[in-house]
Amino acid sequence: MSPALDLSEITKSFPGVKALRGVSLRLDPGSIHALLGENGAGKSTLIKIITGAQSPEGGEICVSGKPVCFANPLQAIEAGIGVVHQERNLIPRFSVGENILLDRIASASLRPINYSAVHDEATHWLRLLELDIDPRRLVSELNVATAQMIEIARALSQQSRILLMDEPTASLTLSETQALFRMLRRLRDQGVAILFVSHKLEEILELCDAVTVLRDGGNACLSRPLAGMSRSDIVSLMIGRAEPIPDLGRNQRTDLPVTLSLASVATLGGHRDIDLDLRSGEIVGLYGLVGAGRSELARAIIGLDRITHGEIRIDGAPVSIGSPREALHRFGIGYVSEDRKQEGVILSHGVLANVGSTVWSRLRGWFGFLRDATVIRLVAPVLSALEVKASSLDQLVENLSGGNQQKVSLAKWLAAGTRVLIVDEPTVGIDVKTKAYFHQLLHKLAREGRAVLVISSDMPELITLSDRIAVMDHYRLVGKFENSGDYGEMSHAIMAYIHAAPPTASLKSQNSAANAAAT
Repeated sequence: MSPALDLSEITKSFPGVKALRGVSLRLDPGSIHALLGENGAGKSTLIKIITGAQSPEGGEICVSGKPVCFANPLQAIEAGIGVVHQERNLIPRFSVGENILLDRIASASLRPINYSAVHDEATHWLRLLELDIDPRRLVSELNVATAQMIEIARALSQQSRILLMDEPTASLTLSETQALFRMLRRLRDQGVAILFVSHKLEEILELCDAVTVLRDGGNACLSRPLAGMSRSDIVSLMIGRAEPIPDLGRNQRTDLPVTLSLASVATLGGHRDIDLDLRSGEIVGLYGLVGAGRSELARAIIGLDRITHGEIRIDGAPVSIGSPREALHRFGIGYVSEDRKQEGVILSHGVLANVGSTVWSRLRGWFGFLRDATVIRLVAPVLSALEVKASSLDQLVENLSGGNQQKVSLAKWLAAGTRVLIVDEPTVGIDVKTKAYFHQLLHKLAREGRAVLVISSDMPELITLSDRIAVMDHYRLVGKFENSGDYGEMSHAIMAYIHAAPPTASLKSQNSAANAAAT
């Protein structure tokens, strides 16, 4: 039987960077094949070449035994190749149903759209992913995790025989991930060939049949069966040595000065009775299930949502924060968003412009002039410390790998010298080596005197990093405790708080209604 997809000696270069160095891969029908590698190893570039978004400089691509050369993504779709990209490509002002069936709607542009049929078919694909969403709802109203599931439903609706998935679970909850895996296994059993990219190695070992590993743009492993391979085997192939496991330790001093505190805070978004202290020199981990209100609380702190009751205090003094700019320049608060594409970086600008954007105002000289050399002196050490892989400081951020985009998002706040750093899902889409480095970096920043709040859905990460842990459920803090570092003990304590919380699913809407009535 011919492979569904056969890549041979694929090469690709960008200015100053050899992205792919003779990469090969064989994807068989009826299999789930993992594609692994560190950030910048060439995974996303390879997927863009397969789908016609970029052209290879050398090598051959065969689909079902026949050589192909796609000039654009539409030709790849017509050849039976579907893709879920690492960064979402939905149209916010369109409905869920319109986004799921967008390719067919666009190809029938001269005919009237039967919206009833669109919504009925979209509902079918949503149900296969076990999603209870109105297909008429606007995508702009969805959270990051739900938007990712819509992207997956869109790819499934094309009924492709080859399905490429680039970090599809990065923003998903455990239940959403398991629903997706059930769907992928059904597709595999129907003969679909699936290429699955993920930095979550536990998922790879659970789901996939074979693996190809890339390192520095070349093959470290070519289409090897996963049976008998361990996590450490995979990591060694990815980074050329054993997995780095930092021993970070914990700071449980209670005499550290409180830099930022929330006192009985309620927000227009629905939070109520939030009391939380962030001390200089410590990391507080904030855990909760998707929809618990963690990111929304961070946005309220930096002025993106209104505080309706209680107060925010900096160094013990009540303050009013009206915008992220004021949060940064008046109070030294930085926020690394979980949605780097929309909020973390400006994709169409270069690395220097992105990282320097937080320091421009204080580096301007007489008459407002600002020289690149002045900015470079400040940001270059940060970029070097984070090991950002870019051909130059002028390289557009949209052309960086997802992991390097995340580094740039963090670098701009480090360059600004923030006193309080709020980091939302810090290692989504980050490889194991860089993830360990990020953990060490956040630990170092805290020990240098910053107050760090880490929001993470990755429980092992939260327990590795945190000095103290706070648990949120339904827009309220339901527990706070010191972190012992024992995973079994801490994971049990976290879930006990969540399951002990009263089932007030309508609490957010009740609070929002009450706050609206009060205004």
